[in-house]
Amino acid sequence: MFATPLSKRLHVLSSALLMVLAAPLAGAQTQTGSASHDALVNAKFEGDYPTKETADTLRDELFFQRAVQVYLWSLPAVNIYAMKEGSEKTYGAGYNVLPIWKERLNAKTKVTTPNSDCIYAMGYVNLKDGPIVVEVSPKNQGIFDDFYQRPLTGPTIDGKAYLGDFGFAGPDGGKGGKYLLVPWDYKGDTPAGYYVYRSRTNNVLVFFRGFFTDPKNLGPTNELIEQSRIYPLNNKSGAKAMKFPDGSKTPAFMLFPHDGTYFDMLKRFVDDETVDPADMDWRGMMAAIGIIKGQPFQPTEHQRQLLDKAARTAFNMSKVEIWHDLIDQPLARYYPDRQWQNVFAGQNPQFQASGSFTNLVQRDAYFTTAYATSPGMVVDMVERGAKYPSTWRDAEGNFLRGDHTYQLHLPPNVPAANFWSVTVYDPINASGLENGQPLPSLNSMDKPVQNADGTYDLYFGPKAPAGKERNWVRTLPNKGYFIILRLYSPKQAFFDKTWKPDDVKKISD
Repeated sequence: MFATPLSKRLHVLSSALLMVLAAPLAGAQTQTGSASHDALVNAKFEGDYPTKETADTLRDELFFQRAVQVYLWSLPAVNIYAMKEGSEKTYGAGYNVLPIWKERLNAKTKVTTPNSDCIYAMGYVNLKDGPIVVEVSPKNQGIFDDFYQRPLTGPTIDGKAYLGDFGFAGPDGGKGGKYLLVPWDYKGDTPAGYYVYRSRTNNVLVFFRGFFTDPKNLGPTNELIEQSRIYPLNNKSGAKAMKFPDGSKTPAFMLFPHDGTYFDMLKRFVDDETVDPADMDWRGMMAAIGIIKGQPFQPTEHQRQLLDKAARTAFNMSKVEIWHDLIDQPLARYYPDRQWQNVFAGQNPQFQASGSFTNLVQRDAYFTTAYATSPGMVVDMVERGAKYPSTWRDAEGNFLRGDHTYQLHLPPNVPAANFWSVTVYDPINASGLENGQPLPSLNSMDKPVQNADGTYDLYFGPKAPAGKERNWVRTLPNKGYFIILRLYSPKQAFFDKTWKPDDVKKISD
């Protein structure tokens, strides 16, 4: 039942969802949905008891609904577990394996919303056997996240509490340092001179971003990352030698499933992880669909069919949340008169800005589209961290389509102390748009042509407007996409909104 190749499934899903983008749901479809709810409400009872048909129908519906919610709730976990499995399948497993995309991360590696304009290195360590030391080299910016993609809890230094960040936005300030990753309840020795970070899961993402100034000379940045070391605290002398596979030469598939195989991956994650008492209710939801730590996951063929439909439904719902619902969230628009959205509306890396609940719309929208969170990505930090204004729509509010040609006008003095970039992404799987160019992006270090007044005009379309090749990113006909404008080390003008980008404007069909 799940044998259809993923690439084909994604193509079919892409076509179906783009049809949804192109036109509102027909009235007949809406009525069908309402009728199905009415059938549940009016299911037949006899003598105050459900008939067998009613019981079977409601039982299936409950199983389906629980599976849909489990899918949405577990997106952060399965998103990153897919990254781990995909990486280990391609590059090998172990604390000492740190793949580096040495020629930048192109669209052939499939992972949600990567940045093609810095050097990525991503490794996965497991704390089951004890604390892990990460010796971070200088001039990097990175993140330690647990496997629900929550930033690890770090030290408080001079009144500032650190969460997840290391490097420029972390306690070492870009000078490099020794980080000790420990389980949440660790009570062992913590040697002096280490920054201690606590994780609520066994697995931890170790995520480096290295910066360069010349895209033609990436060697120094790679060499800096390769100075880093990862090893068990209690066995430095016997640690395995570090390995730095080149992800640019050997692409990996690191995307989470959109069909019923999602639940098989979730089961592997559950078996690999510690039980957090805070998750007992959700573990009950998983148990209701047959996923229990340490026990076989053996759904019947009928349940498999329901799980597959639930996964596909939940994934579609997650796309509705990112494309339609996020924009209505408080503070989701960077500017009231523009389409640029803040995927971290509320500036809380756990989506708990309210102080009383987790915002599930924001959480689902983010983790169906991206991975990794930390204050450096979320909180306003002048000339530190990064900001990620994103848009799915043009100036008229229509979804971006690869058939059309668009222009993005950036005012002078783009407020990024490090660099700025624009990247185009596949709207379905959120990986870089495989558009035939070396990279699906354009950045300030590429030296795009600047107008006489210091502004930039950037172009997106299937063909470059005449004479605009240096300022153009290719798109694909009959396919949608979205754009992220990255500002690394954003300046004050971004925060006080004295600088703001224009909307993306359609200039030709």
